[in-house]
Amino acid sequence: MLQALPVRAASRQEPVPLSPKTREILGRVGTANIANALLKRGFRNVCLQGIRPIREGQRMVGPAFTLRFIPAREDLDSLEHYASDDNLHRRAMEDCPEGAVLVIDAFGNTRSSSAGDMMALRLKHRGVRGIVTDGGFRDVPGMLAVGLPAYQREGTQPATPLTMHALELNGPVGCAGVAIYPGDIIVGDSDGLVAIPSHLAEAVALDALESEEYETFAAWHIERGHSLIGMFPASPESRVAYERWLRAGRPPLENQP
Repeated sequence: MLQALPVRAASRQEPVPLSPKTREILGRVGTANIANALLKRGFRNVCLQGIRPIREGQRMVGPAFTLRFIPAREDLDSLEHYASDDNLHRRAMEDCPEGAVLVIDAFGNTRSSSAGDMMALRLKHRGVRGIVTDGGFRDVPGMLAVGLPAYQREGTQPATPLTMHALELNGPVGCAGVAIYPGDIIVGDSDGLVAIPSHLAEAVALDALESEEYETFAAWHIERGHSLIGMFPASPESRVAYERWLRAGRPPLENQP
């Protein structure tokens, strides 16, 4: 008789708390440069593709608190059961910590909603920084009025228990094809979303900030007719000029040759 082998989860580092300074930097830099900084470190699958902000110009940064859905089953999922105090979907709105981002693994399902305006209102009141789903939200006009940063695949009106069952809080999930572990740092802007392993957040933030500062330097020269070649990406010569500019205290670029 074959004996079942024990199943062990892959080990990983404990989440590293997000410092105020790193949060501030990540709130200023673009997700594209963050993705590039992660690519330099070998992380290729970090962008939640196909997930868009409900409002242009919104930004959010915070450690992930996760909710995982599976398909609904008729004897377990109804509006009556949904209203129970132990329903994990509603529980997530009370348990997601202040300063965090609620990440919902809806297995790509847009046949019923991952959340709506009342849930967004509760999260905002509790100090949560945003909500993400690879499914869709209902009551989007109400969510826009609430003002909580929110990202979705597409809007959807039907009630959650029609097709989804909330199974687990704050475990590893897959959202839009990206592995999200509790505590991973989620950054959202108008371009989309990126997930950063928490132990890399500080280094990635500084790298992305440096990239954006170089882009400011490069853009000034390109606007004045300099070729992309030799300027972007940086060449040894343009890097020398950039470092000279930094050492001089970032004087007005008009003074540059």
